[in-house]
Amino acid sequence: MHSSFREENPSSKKQHESIGRDISHLFRSMNIYLSKELEPYGIGSGQFPFFMRLLHQDGVSQETLASSLRYDRATITRSINRLEEMGYVVRKRDPLDKRVYCVHLTDKGQDMRDILFSLGSRLNAILLRGFNPQEQEVFISMVEKAAMNIAYENNIHKVSNEQR
Repeated sequence: MHSSFREENPSSKKQHESIGRDISHLFRSMNIYLSKELEPYGIGSGQFPFFMRLLHQDGVSQETLASSLRYDRATITRSINRLEEMGYVVRKRDPLDKRVYCVHLTDKGQDMRDILFSLGSRLNAILLRGFNPQEQEVFISMVEKAAMNIAYENNIHKVSNEQR
């Protein structure tokens, strides 16, 4: 039975070995595209997700940004520092909890709204080019599920490492 599985699915092993490579290539290619498009504004591809989150939810804490984007605190701090240096955001103490900093878009940051939303739409259109509506829905659902799977697995490892 084991040998018939290999004969019936000769490409199965190849497909599984290439998933990570293909996702990595997709991620790098998206970052190259974003970097090129954002260069005139002094924004790197790494700041794009933070900026987009703030456009949807201005004034959130750095902790909330880290949690919602699944980034560690150091990455959040570096990206927010960069956006702050460029004049796109400002950090303010939370009036309810003085230990917490909330990140707010400046007027310059708010002025980027149309540019960044347009860029996000163009990127999505490129990624989904040639997909019919049903394929688009399935693809998006599968990417979200895969992201949740790996986030869950990473949480398990994080918790088990903290308990050691």
